[in-house]
Amino acid sequence: MKYSKATNYALHILLHLAVATPNQRVGVQQLAEQQDISPTYLSKILTKLVKAGMIESSTGANGGYKLKPDWESISFLDVIHAIEGSASLFGGCLNDNPDCLIQKVMISAEEKMEEELRQHKISDLAKKATVVF
Repeated sequence: MKYSKATNYALHILLHLAVATPNQRVGVQQLAEQQDISPTYLSKILTKLVKAGMIESSTGANGGYKLKPDWESISFLDVIHAIEGSASLFGGCLNDNPDCLIQKVMISAEEKMEEELRQHKISDLAKKATVVF
């Protein structure tokens, strides 16, 4: 199983905002330099995080991005769903058989993985982080 680089960047950006500047706005250029990615690519990721309600953005001289006030509840699963969507990892069984034993195993495994990711919060990592990523 593999998640896109965008998910990796999103998790690191949220952790960076939580550790370094939870109540301050940070510009896209500064975040892009910190992650060593293009501002254009980062803007697409940030737009998804804004739409998911995890961060807020503002324009102007003091514009930028910052965490929403309730950011402590953001889980890894929330970030993954914001970036990747919530479609199942398993494509399903042949002929869409509702009694497919393989599908039952795959869905069960996916549910366990999602529960694990749901339990891990960005705020928990922020409490443990000693450096800004």
